[in-house]
Amino acid sequence: MMGLAWKRRYLLYGVPRTGKSNIIAVMANFLGYDIYDLELTKVQSKPELLNLLMKTSSKSIVVIKDIDCLVNLSNRSQVPQAVAPQSYSDPSVPDTARSGEDGNNTTITFSELLDFPDSLRSCCGSERIFVFTTNHIEKLDRALLQSSRMDMDICMS
Repeated sequence: MMGLAWKRRYLLYGVPRTGKSNIIAVMANFLGYDIYDLELTKVQSKPELLNLLMKTSSKSIVVIKDIDCLVNLSNRSQVPQAVAPQSYSDPSVPDTARSGEDGNNTTITFSELLDFPDSLRSCCGSERIFVFTTNHIEKLDRALLQSSRMDMDICMS
């Protein structure tokens, strides 16, 4: 018998050091779920993003931290540049590889970012929770904040 898959999407926002990462760990511990920290600066394309999603366990929490810092969501007409915040910066990776300035499509688009939790592949597992975090909710595009995109926005203060 085939059950219906479900997924939830949460946005945790607030100033730094208010427990956004801790609440994710508590959720995973309480539910017995695996945590997958998705580093968007390492994702080169939509197929790679979807393949990473397929590798997660059926009971998992997929975390995208500091969404405001990792992807430029303010201009949908262009391919966003992935910018790593200082704490995630890898000095061994040249700046052009991180920002997509080499002429290749080395980052996912805004549309792909919005659609990947809703993609057909994300329904293959039994239960998935997507958690996005940000320190600056005001920097996020309104499309990401729509009630149809996030099941719940939680202010951590």
